[in-house]
Amino acid sequence: MGLTPEALQAKIESVEDLQAIVKTMKALASVSIQQYRKAMESLEDYSRTVEMGLQVMLQQQRFSDRYGPDLLPKSTAAGRVGALVWGSDRGLCGQFDERIAAYTAERLKGLKIEPANISIAAIGARIETPMGHRGYPVAETVAVPNSATEIMPAVQNLLFAIEEWRSQQQIERILLFYNRPLTAASYRSYSLQLCPVDASWLHRLQDREWPSQALPMFTIDARQLFSEFIREYFFVSLYRAFAASLASENASRLSAMQSAEKNIEERLAELKARYHRQRQSAITAELLDIVAGFEALT
Repeated sequence: MGLTPEALQAKIESVEDLQAIVKTMKALASVSIQQYRKAMESLEDYSRTVEMGLQVMLQQQRFSDRYGPDLLPKSTAAGRVGALVWGSDRGLCGQFDERIAAYTAERLKGLKIEPANISIAAIGARIETPMGHRGYPVAETVAVPNSATEIMPAVQNLLFAIEEWRSQQQIERILLFYNRPLTAASYRSYSLQLCPVDASWLHRLQDREWPSQALPMFTIDARQLFSEFIREYFFVSLYRAFAASLASENASRLSAMQSAEKNIEERLAELKARYHRQRQSAITAELLDIVAGFEALT
């Protein structure tokens, strides 16, 4: 049985309210993308400074072969691995969590390590289910920051958690998995080995040409200074992961809202067409009744 014009009008109003919500979410996602992209851009100068500091040390000390066994890549085939996976807390972001979960599971399987030797920490509660479905249950969950200003304390808390992993659970290797934005509405999955530090990256820094003729000098103990630079590198890597994942989440949400808006517009056009047809049919029927009544009276 078809809907009455009054019921169709109520349904149209409901769909229009939903359309307004979707448009608001699109606007919020666009603003959030810009916010987190600016956070990523502001981090680049700091990251470059940390790299240049490491470059000075490596070029002066030829330090990469003797900076400590705890930071050098080593055989971890039988060791424990810690994986940090960035997802979402709020949802309504399309396949965001599914994509990073699938990517993470594929990369972890490629390491050929028993799942029992892998500890998963989820940044965002919604990543737990897709990771569990792929055979990698989440051991602990961290809340996703709600703004760029909340990233700093989140990074600090994560650094403390990583230190506990290494000291209490004897986790030798720590990997990061997160999505990075490509355009305003697209992203790709990415992984990074946080610890041990990638020796090939350090060697590239050591061989990189210095931008001026004079190499800066330092007087602080080389091992202590190197350790401080590595801590800053950890901070930069985690901050970048948070900002990139949040920007990608909102890019995915923007894409999902654009698809939803298109579907709503099509549904709204269909309902309005049905409403106008029914109204026209009702008006025509009323006119025919009037004509028939007039003819009967005359």
